[in-house]
Amino acid sequence: MNILELIGKLGVYHALSMMVIGQMLMIGMPMKGSPKGEDAPLIDTLLHIREVVVTARQPFHEVIPVQRLKGERLQQLNSQSVADALRYFSGLQIKDYGGVGGIKTVNIRSMGTNHLGIFYDGMELGNAQNGQTDLGQYSLDNVEEIALYNGQKSDILQSAADYAKAGTVYIRTRQPQFAEGEQTHLHIQSKWGASNTLRLSTLLEQRLSNRTSLSLSVGGLSSNGKYEFRYKRKNLDGTTAYDTTAVRENGDIWAVRAEGNLFGTLSEGTWNMKVYTYHSERGIPGAIVNNVWRRGERQGDHNTFVQGAWQKTLLPWLTSRVMAKYAYYNTHYVNKDTTRMLIDNTYEQQELSLSTTQLFRLKERWTVSLSYDFKWNSLDADIQRFVYPKRHAHLIALATAIDLGQVKIQSSVVETIINDRQRKKEGTTTTDCLSPALFVNYSPTFWRDLSLRAFAKKSFRMPTFNDLYYTEVGNAELKPEKATQYNIGLVVEHHFTHGPLAYLRWQTDAYLNKVDDKIIAYPKGEQFRWTMLNLGEVDIKGVDLACELGWRPAKRWRLNTRMQYTWQQARDVTDTEQSFYHHQIPYIPWHSGSVVVNIVHGGLSVNYSFIYAGERYSQQENIARNHLQPWYTSDVSASYAFTAMKTRWKIGLEVNNIFSQDYDVILNYPMPKRNAAVSLSMEW
Repeated sequence: MNILELIGKLGVYHALSMMVIGQMLMIGMPMKGSPKGEDAPLIDTLLHIREVVVTARQPFHEVIPVQRLKGERLQQLNSQSVADALRYFSGLQIKDYGGVGGIKTVNIRSMGTNHLGIFYDGMELGNAQNGQTDLGQYSLDNVEEIALYNGQKSDILQSAADYAKAGTVYIRTRQPQFAEGEQTHLHIQSKWGASNTLRLSTLLEQRLSNRTSLSLSVGGLSSNGKYEFRYKRKNLDGTTAYDTTAVRENGDIWAVRAEGNLFGTLSEGTWNMKVYTYHSERGIPGAIVNNVWRRGERQGDHNTFVQGAWQKTLLPWLTSRVMAKYAYYNTHYVNKDTTRMLIDNTYEQQELSLSTTQLFRLKERWTVSLSYDFKWNSLDADIQRFVYPKRHAHLIALATAIDLGQVKIQSSVVETIINDRQRKKEGTTTTDCLSPALFVNYSPTFWRDLSLRAFAKKSFRMPTFNDLYYTEVGNAELKPEKATQYNIGLVVEHHFTHGPLAYLRWQTDAYLNKVDDKIIAYPKGEQFRWTMLNLGEVDIKGVDLACELGWRPAKRWRLNTRMQYTWQQARDVTDTEQSFYHHQIPYIPWHSGSVVVNIVHGGLSVNYSFIYAGERYSQQENIARNHLQPWYTSDVSASYAFTAMKTRWKIGLEVNNIFSQDYDVILNYPMPKRNAAVSLSMEW
């Protein structure tokens, strides 16, 4: 597609938006300053207030399936990073390569990491090089809420990139809240645990004026990464091939993270700015294969980004939001293993994102949004025969939401136009895809605690730069990957005024996903490198169950339980002649789940969490050689909070994997056995 065709397409969407505005004027939409009548829409439409209302009554306002962890419950988990917290969401699989500094990525409903968008305060965390966002780099120290949406977010005031994903995770930064007369909050936390792991973090919150506030979060991590593990493998005839205990080597890490946020309010609007930087040096212990226990791989990461957002209700019927982001990622990978090819490469990524969204209120319960995103990515590397790719992406989304009382409807369509260029190759490769979606939610009048929903959506993702161009791994013949999702589900939520049970929320979703030309990545010896291929077609069926119960067993006592269960069948249906036809795709268990129990009495809090992943296979063929046993972990923690010397103190103790389970999330990447940590925090 040339630039004239692109401009033509943008012109069509621009003309469409003008037609929408014209229609609003023809039907008498009130303008700013017009008299307020009984039927006039509310002028005070700050979305900050609307989002609080939505969160408070999920079953009646959320059109799309959502799971949340926020506030106190998020802090009660034995979780240090965003990846750790996401383990407690149904329908997600975490790929954890072991240890404190092991890379951690997430897969949604067996469709893969690249179909899941990770949004940090409204802007997507991108990685055009390999599509793998290492969620272990993002701490929970300054996070207020994590929410998972299957499909897309219910609020249509969002960027076009949100609509383009099969699912989205939203990370929301804690915003300072000051009581009358307060100007400053300071929170210091330290944790020391197994593998000589030391974590330090500081959070400073400062009121600058009645309309602006600042937060500054700084954290550090140091660990030698050593832990004992048992390595046991059997031959096909049942005899023991290996059975030994060893110490995990080359898993050390040190990392520094700093994040600054500015928050401001306008007349009927808000704005914020964020600066984030992360630097780490780590060893990559690698896979335990061929009786090799130590690898010579090292990786250094330096990631920095700055982003800002501005949102304002310009007219009673028009709300506008503009966001921008610039990111720079530097990765230094070294392999000094003398048994393999010596490698010392540096990769530099740059990303520029611009997003604008206009929300039109046609009626009190009918809204339309028009979004446009532009994203530019580049990748440089100091390796031979590198193609230095650049990618320009244009995303245009039109969405509408209608609230008919018992029935709520949301629909959207997003046009994705991607242009790839290579420095040493003339011409541009253009990909164009249209992705529609429809969501419906119904709440019967006879039982307002019940909410039924269904949706259908198509999504699209391009192969990453590594997929296409990496010198030893890239496959320039890879096809784009497309997915079609169908989902039906229900939510029951009720608050009880009498008896020991205070709160009940039950959520069930059944889904069918169809993925065409699915791209699969396998580790290829070194963890940093991958083998890429198109599987062709994958059929995915699944059921997600989630239950939350709040109890009041006695005065001043609180008991909360959260249970998740997922059943998934993800089968390769590409070619009936292949030996792995109709087999479960790699690393997808049929059964998985988690249980979290929290007991609170005054300042004392006791927590128990259980995570289970059933049997699965490490390769395409579901044969005995590739079979992986189920694994589970049980973690316990206790904390006590008290006030002394005008300071709020909190001391904690946690024991992870209390039964010392031997397990691998990824084959030959053993996880730690029983380990413990103590923590101390102070808040002024």
